Amino acid sequence: MKRSFFMERTIRTRIVILGGGTAGWMTAAALAALAGPLCDVTLVESAEIGIVGVGEATLPHLRAFLARLGLDERTFMAATHATYKLGIRFEDFGRLGDRYIHPFGSYGQPLNDVAFHHYWIRRHRQGRPGPIDAFATGVVAAEECRFAPPSPQADDPTPSFSYAYQFDATLFAPLLRRFACARGVSGLEGRVAHVERCASSGDVRALILADGRRLEGDLFIDCSGFRSLLLGDTLAEPWEDWSGWLPCDRAVAVPCASPPGVVEPFTRAIAMPAGWRWRIPLQHRVGNGYVYSSAHLGDEEARSALLAALEGPAQAEPRLLRFRAGRRRRSWVGNVVAVGLASGFLEPLESTSIYLVQAAITQLLEHFPDPCISPIDRQGFNRAIDAEYERIRDFLILHYHATTRDDTGFWRHVRTMAVPDSLSSKMALWRGAAQVERYGFGLFLEPSWVAVYLGQGIVPDGWDCRADVPAADGLDRALDRLAAAVRARVAAMPHHRPPGGDA
Repeated sequence: MKRSFFMERTIRTRIVILGGGTAGWMTAAALAALAGPLCDVTLVESAEIGIVGVGEATLPHLRAFLARLGLDERTFMAATHATYKLGIRFEDFGRLGDRYIHPFGSYGQPLNDVAFHHYWIRRHRQGRPGPIDAFATGVVAAEECRFAPPSPQADDPTPSFSYAYQFDATLFAPLLRRFACARGVSGLEGRVAHVERCASSGDVRALILADGRRLEGDLFIDCSGFRSLLLGDTLAEPWEDWSGWLPCDRAVAVPCASPPGVVEPFTRAIAMPAGWRWRIPLQHRVGNGYVYSSAHLGDEEARSALLAALEGPAQAEPRLLRFRAGRRRRSWVGNVVAVGLASGFLEPLESTSIYLVQAAITQLLEHFPDPCISPIDRQGFNRAIDAEYERIRDFLILHYHATTRDDTGFWRHVRTMAVPDSLSSKMALWRGAAQVERYGFGLFLEPSWVAVYLGQGIVPDGWDCRADVPAADGLDRALDRLAAAVRARVAAMPHHRPPGGDA
């Protein structure tokens, strides 16, 4: 966030947020907590419109967001019926019968500045098989349904791991609303009837509500969901369609009763004939959904397939959602910043929706504007958000494209489709040298790519030659000791029992 060297700032930026839900109230809460002296925040939402509210799985970055706000973890988990999440288990993606976990943590430990996976690949290619999962604390703990918060010790040889949450998204926004309004955010109920723009600049000047109220602002944050009322409808920012690479365009979702037993500390993504199905265990229920391509499956067929897969009685009527993968070409145009679905949508395969909201909030704080907005702020924000979307897009495509399945039209299509050049180059680098493209910030760093590449059967032909230095028998003994240390660390953990849960 910029600061002046010369004078204390006395002019507060007037910010109007259009739309509540997770995106709107996360934004309002962050601005109130982290930029309160710099701005006056008003949020307007309409009960007539409602929210999507089915996203129930998150990434570890949300923990950092809650900590920055000062929200206690146990309070958050109790309010949202949350459980802990160590990763995502993918089933039947590479081929039928296969499964692997994408963990929130690393594999092994680097040796002589060489990443652990190079040693594992050398060992695998030289005829000493065994899953790399044995060297990931988060994977072993997830498979055994055990959990304890990570507390690294200086002499602990086991790989680091992190965790996220699985929670009821419909309860998250009310928690944030209470938090934000207690810190000065003005929350209003109303429907926008007209958007008033400046005749000379084209910027948004005010929102006119159906009851005649006029909300002026210096900066408008569009959290209006798929409609994208300000960035899309009003400013006509073009849409980049990515459905050619991510063809799933619908989802049907329904909660069901929890089966008895220990609550799994991970989300399941189970490949289906025309897409995939999620299973997300909460304290009080299980969230389920079928994400599919309407070109390959009808809505009623999807609904029937989902209901047939439930482990307990359905607790509501299945809900149908329509979407398309892509984004607005720019997320900040003029004095309008789009956050969440108003900016773009990438399907929930890797639980990235809330992360993209958080990334936009972080970048907004980094480029926080004076009432007179600088083009430099817009450009910096858009560059960062562009990078986030494109990297996540490529990572999601990898899950589909890196398959050997040809049992349905959907899987034949994604296996044989052309992919972005950026992903092709990443895959070539991996296949040839076991290297993962590196970047300084953003989501899905090396361990995540390694998890999906190896989990879906792409074992490189080569590896870093420095991994050839240790003698084979010495390397075997070292890896056996590491796997044993991981098992011992996990065995000391209790079974997964979220705060307030009955597991």
